[in-house]
Amino acid sequence: MASCDNRQDGVRLLSRNGKRDAQAHAGACAGGAAGGLERGKVTGRFLKFVAAGLALQAVLLGAPTGLAPARAETATHYSQDQTHWVDPWQASGDQQAAQSEVPLRVATVPTLSESTMVPVGRAILKYREIAAWGGWGHVASGERLEIGVRDPRVAQVRERLVATGDMGPAPGDAYLYDEQVAEAVRRFQTRNGLDPDGVVGRRTVAAMNVPVQTRIRQLEINLRRIAEIAPATATERRYIFVNIAGQEVEAVNNGVVEFHERVIVGKLSRQTPEITSKVTSVTFNPYWYVPKSIAMADMLPKVRSNPGYLKRQGIRVMQGWGDNIRELDPAQIDWSNPRINEAYYLRQDPGPWNSLGSLKINFPNSDAIFLHDTPTKTLFGRQARNFSSGCVRVQDVRGLVTWLMQGDSAKWDAARVERAVASGQYRNATLATPVPIYITYLTAWVDGSGVVHFRDDVYDRDGSVNTSALEN
Repeated sequence: MASCDNRQDGVRLLSRNGKRDAQAHAGACAGGAAGGLERGKVTGRFLKFVAAGLALQAVLLGAPTGLAPARAETATHYSQDQTHWVDPWQASGDQQAAQSEVPLRVATVPTLSESTMVPVGRAILKYREIAAWGGWGHVASGERLEIGVRDPRVAQVRERLVATGDMGPAPGDAYLYDEQVAEAVRRFQTRNGLDPDGVVGRRTVAAMNVPVQTRIRQLEINLRRIAEIAPATATERRYIFVNIAGQEVEAVNNGVVEFHERVIVGKLSRQTPEITSKVTSVTFNPYWYVPKSIAMADMLPKVRSNPGYLKRQGIRVMQGWGDNIRELDPAQIDWSNPRINEAYYLRQDPGPWNSLGSLKINFPNSDAIFLHDTPTKTLFGRQARNFSSGCVRVQDVRGLVTWLMQGDSAKWDAARVERAVASGQYRNATLATPVPIYITYLTAWVDGSGVVHFRDDVYDRDGSVNTSALEN
């Protein structure tokens, strides 16, 4: 992958292309039942936190939750290898169809902080206790279970919910799926990243049947991940955290989550990498330089079958750079030439169908990854949101940009951001004070209310579980 030209001094890349180096990966996966915490440069303060946490014997599962001015504005030459593409004219039916939006969990306490490490340590203890008791029973597959249904499998669901504290023991008909069971199921679904509809379908059954040892391993692996970065966040007043597996973004100011939204991350074949960097600028109404890999694999077949495709997409054929840049007529190009990608490149103009949308958040990294808007909003309503080509699409990206710009200069507010977008003019605004950004892969954590959360291992980095492919 091409490196970003404006690399920030002192920025440390945690990994490339979604994979850690062999030594770091071995450290992440090391450790058995004791949950060794050897990986990385773990500070003495962290060791004290974990020692205190592991000494506690309290039950973890908490109460259920309810569902300096911009310094410069200059032109930027983007890398030709940026990896992202949305074709709104060719979106599949399921992408364009209206989606039932999965409620976003409430978050006020930062997920990536030292304060979350002790609760994760307690969760490990609690789940080890469950394992010592024999784990939880299996829930048999079958028809969907919902309010009013009477079925022997309801007793299995009740037992499973009681095992992890999602439901207390209740008298009455053990085979009846009543409102109390439905509420407990919604609680379980919420903390497992499922649609909290209160109905037990295939995905919910699959999540319930994940073995306790798998959950313990997830907690141990993710405690190490949090421990690697949390000491750094403790010294930062403002930072952004993107959870790749959780598919959410948090913007944190003085230890409080001030912005929290859904994101869309890279598909399995084009994974979003883990990155530590600093946001240096925001681009309003960006151009998009089409990566040659996408141009060759995805666009050329469309151009060959429909010569008007590029014009409809607002894409120009360009040659040269800087003072030597010029636009070419697509009708005069031999698109059958197999070496065409060596002579030309494609650039999409700013506009409503630009694949980056109207906003782009920039930070130095060697994988040409950035956060951005999108013209296709419907996918944010999905339970699983790994559809991009590696970059991160943000729901309500204007809110995140407002948070960045307003925190950088009192001259910026939501209204000014809206005006800059509405102008339709390209503009790159550099932050006077770069904001740290952490893009990390967490499949397990404990929130500010003490509730344990698990998410699908969408990139199979934990060797654990992925229910996203199942139909509910």
